Amino acid sequence: MMKLAAVLDHIDADFDRSLERLFKLLRIKSISADPAFAGDCKAAADYLASDIASFGFKAEVRPTGGHPAIVAKPDKTDSTRPHVLFYGHYDVQPVDPIELWHSPPFDPVVTDHADGRKIIVARGAQDDKGQLMTFVEACRAWVAVAGALPLDVTFLIEGEEEVGSKHLVSFLESNRSDLKADFALVCDTSMWDPNTPAITTALRGLVYDEVRITAANRDLHSGLFGGAAQNPIRVLTRILGGLHDDNGRVTIPGFYDGVKDLPPDILAQWKALDFTPDSFLKPIGLSLPAGEKDRLLIEQVFSRPTCDINGIFGGYTAEGSKTVIPSHATAKVSFRLVGGQDPNRVRAAFRDFVRERLPKDCRADFIDHSGAPAVSLDWNMKPLAAAKRALTEEWAREAQLIGSGGSIPVVGDFKRVLGLDSVLVGFGLDDDNIHSPNEKYDLKSFQKGIRSWARILAALAEAPKV
Repeated sequence: MMKLAAVLDHIDADFDRSLERLFKLLRIKSISADPAFAGDCKAAADYLASDIASFGFKAEVRPTGGHPAIVAKPDKTDSTRPHVLFYGHYDVQPVDPIELWHSPPFDPVVTDHADGRKIIVARGAQDDKGQLMTFVEACRAWVAVAGALPLDVTFLIEGEEEVGSKHLVSFLESNRSDLKADFALVCDTSMWDPNTPAITTALRGLVYDEVRITAANRDLHSGLFGGAAQNPIRVLTRILGGLHDDNGRVTIPGFYDGVKDLPPDILAQWKALDFTPDSFLKPIGLSLPAGEKDRLLIEQVFSRPTCDINGIFGGYTAEGSKTVIPSHATAKVSFRLVGGQDPNRVRAAFRDFVRERLPKDCRADFIDHSGAPAVSLDWNMKPLAAAKRALTEEWAREAQLIGSGGSIPVVGDFKRVLGLDSVLVGFGLDDDNIHSPNEKYDLKSFQKGIRSWARILAALAEAPKV
């Protein structure tokens, strides 16, 4: 504990330099979606590899089928100590619309939030450069004070998370021996609120499908054919309108197969969090939860499966009028899945649901856009308990175990390819504007995030190996 106290003191004393190092990374325009910034992505990888090597790691920038990844390992490992794999990503989202930014997106600044909080504003400030640098800085502090980390760490930092981690699975498979660990640490999640830390223990999976319904072999004049010819927009909207019942439940047969209720103690904890329509929906101009009526709002968001229509189009949509019956209509539909649901079975059930409701003279074609299973962690994982204790000590508030409505496919990839469970700790906030103009990261999140990881490393070192 004396070493930990010294590490925490060092973090506070060195914080200005930690901020400078983060700013250097934030200035690199590592936009993975645009080929014009491929050189910047390589520059970000080189910068991080050099920075991590500066405190004693063997860091390599390794090629993938796209932007490079960084693998950094200690010179020596100790099989008697826990060994963790840390994951982060250096790539960022495009900055459009640029005119909505209050300052240049790659010229980071510390400024005041409307409520008085000090914030870092830049593209990537939270997602994920600020987040991953909390861990890098914690490791740097441990080495500076103690000469070494209290446990073994391997870094894996990729550059394609914002474009779907297209080449990550093949990279994991080809680098499996270098990525061996007892479990993974992922810093790409959020706090419960600005003063309450959280560990994400469940991530919803995803099925994303596109359906196109076709009737006539060409667009038709609605005056000549209206009333006689089948209209695919009418067919499609009738089918989509039947996906939910009046109680907000999805009506696809078998959709809820495998879905389990929360453990009673976890449900009791979530009830105590006071997650209300006023706190969650009112800021976006809404007031009533639209999910399953017999479920808490927090369940609807974190632990229940969903179906949403993400886009619908067909016929004439330009300026003015054109009286046509379109030959086809299209919708994009996504399903967020929870533990126990099989993405392939859900996709097949959706397609059967559509086909069974098609009238004669119509056909349906489908496009599979993506699919990933949900991730549910063991509530009793020893690393999870150690991380929770460390976070609670740092923030002086009990760390919450929460679910996430979103998906982080890499967590499933770690389990499937490397056999690793993941502990997900992050310090983002709901108002950080990730993927939007004026992305921010609270200065408090950055500093206390570094301190939190320093405590977590110490706690994990003392926990029994998994």
